[in-house]
This record gives sequence, C-alpha cells and structure tokens, in this order.
Amino acid sequence: MITRYPTKKIYVGDVAIGGDAPISVQSMTYSKTHDIQETLEQIKRLHFVGCDIVRVAVPKMEDALALKEIKSQISIPLIADIHFDYKLALIAAQSVDCIRFNPGNIGEKSRIKEIVKACEERSIPIRIGVNAGSLEKEFEDRYGATAEGMVASAEYNIKFLEDLGFEDIKVSLKASDVERTVEAYRMLRPKNNYPFHLGVTEAGTIFHATVKSAIGLGALLLDGIGDTMRVSITGELEEEIRVGRAILKDSGVAKEGLNIISCPTCGRIEADLVKAVAEVEERTKHIKAPLDVSVMGCVVNAIGEAKHADVAIAYGKGKGLVMLKGEVVANLDEKDLVDRFVLEVEKMAKEVQ
Repeated sequence: MITRYPTKKIYVGDVAIGGDAPISVQSMTYSKTHDIQETLEQIKRLHFVGCDIVRVAVPKMEDALALKEIKSQISIPLIADIHFDYKLALIAAQSVDCIRFNPGNIGEKSRIKEIVKACEERSIPIRIGVNAGSLEKEFEDRYGATAEGMVASAEYNIKFLEDLGFEDIKVSLKASDVERTVEAYRMLRPKNNYPFHLGVTEAGTIFHATVKSAIGLGALLLDGIGDTMRVSITGELEEEIRVGRAILKDSGVAKEGLNIISCPTCGRIEADLVKAVAEVEERTKHIKAPLDVSVMGCVVNAIGEAKHADVAIAYGKGKGLVMLKGEVVANLDEKDLVDRFVLEVEKMAKEVQ
C-alpha cells in the first residue's frame, strides 16, 4: 500500500491537486496558441483521451490575447506557460486557471511580484517550474545544473511567494535525465507541503520518453511523491496521456482499467499469443474497472496465473480454457476463446462498477 506524502490541496479550475485528490495527468499543445482553431482541436483531442489539465505556450502577446477565446470553448482547466516576458502572464492571468513560470528566465523579482498580484486578483495558483537547464545564475554558479541547484532555486522562490502572502503554489523540478529529476524531488519533498507536478523534461521520442518517465515518475510515485504529472514526448499528444495513465495504473497508484497479464513469447506457446493479446487490448480498452486479466499461451504459466486473475485464458493445442478467479467456465476451440473471454470481462466489469 502506497502512502502519499500529505500535501496542501489546491485547485486548477475544477481539478483538485494535492491532498486526497487523485493524481491528475496533464499535457501541452504544440500549436501556435494564437492559431485558435488548431489549439482548440488539439485540446479536444487531449480531452477525448482523458487529459485532466492542458497547458499552452504563451511566447508572444498574440498568444496571450488568444487565451480568452480558447478558454471560452473548452471544458478542462487551462494553464499558461510563461517564459521571459512577465507581461504575458499579466494578460494570461485574466483568462486561464493557472500560471506556470520559470524563475530562471523571468528576471527581476519585481516582475514576479506583478505575476503574483495578477494571480491573487483571480485566485488562481502558480506553478514554480524549475528546470535544470535554465537555473538562475546565482544557483547555477554555486551548484551547477544539479539537483541541489534545482532545490535551492525552488526553495528560494517558494519563500519569495510566501513572503508576498501567496501560498497557492505547486512546484516542479525537471531535468532531462532521470537521476537528477528523482534526486531533486526526493530532496525537496520533506521541506514543504506544496503539491508537486512530476515530469522528466525533454525526454525524447515515445520509446525513450516512456522508459525515462516510467523509471523516474514510477520511482517517485512508489515513494508517495507526486500530485499531478506530465509525460513529455516528442510525438503525438495522445501518447502522453496514455503513457501517463499506464504509469499511474502499473505503479499501483491508480486503480482504474485492466491489468493485462500475458506471458513472454517462447517455444512453449500453443497459439498466436501476440495476435490474441492485441485483440484483447483493443476490445477491452474502454473498460475502467480495476480487474486483473490473464492471457497465457501454454499450460506451464497459464494455470498458476489464472488462479490469481479475475478472468483468464489458458491456451492449449487448438483449444483452451476460460477461467474466472481460477475456476474453469468454458473449454472452447481456439477461435472462440477471445469472444468468450471479452464477454466475461465485460460482465465482471459491470458487477465491479
């Protein structure tokens, strides 16, 4: 049983972050935000696959001015991502549900004061987004681009906001490698109770980003660290959400969706297991009930796994068994097994829900 660090609950729009709230999954559009229709299309795609919160880049004034129209046409919380020009945050704060700024490139503290004031006026939170690659000069000079430098920057900026009376804060500490990322989050976690946004930044294409994020975010989640997260992928938007949800599920943090157990390919397999598992995944992807299901290709692994699975297939030569909680409910020809299996999974899912 994973025990999460107790953190303050804040709200980004109507999505709670921290406290006892579920860990939310975020993503970010890659459109030019001032292209309102393209940005809306990407946000709708993300919403459709289960994105809880969306962030958009605001590098120019025309992007900031587009936010009001974008916000009026979406139903998930919207975060403005601000770098360099603090004035863009002042415009964005009038429309969005949260401001994310990078203290390493905003500049003078008087600018942060203005951002805080704008967020206070609308009661929206701020994410202090520390990146190893863009630390403030004083921290990079002293610590280098290290976990210690990231934590020092975060602590300084948290205190700066607190001294202004602002505590509606969440924090991220991102590096492009797993080791520094995990070290920084672990180092900072005992020092405050603000919710953490998890992520390995610039993680690469889907293969590399999935591996890095599974290791880094998974390790932190198993430590009880993390309140919201983004998997950063150079690729299609939907994959960020799918991978994020899978990390939450397979780390045991989120109890949602099927846990599909299938044996590795080997010489004992008596059926086209790759095809069978692919079909099972496709036909059960809509199921949200937290069930363990097993698709096994030979009797060596099948019976043992089936004892512990809610629903299982055990393939043999041309035939196989469908089992519910270890009990055989059908002995069928191979061609009929997946149909019966899916039927039993859907039936049990309805009973669980």
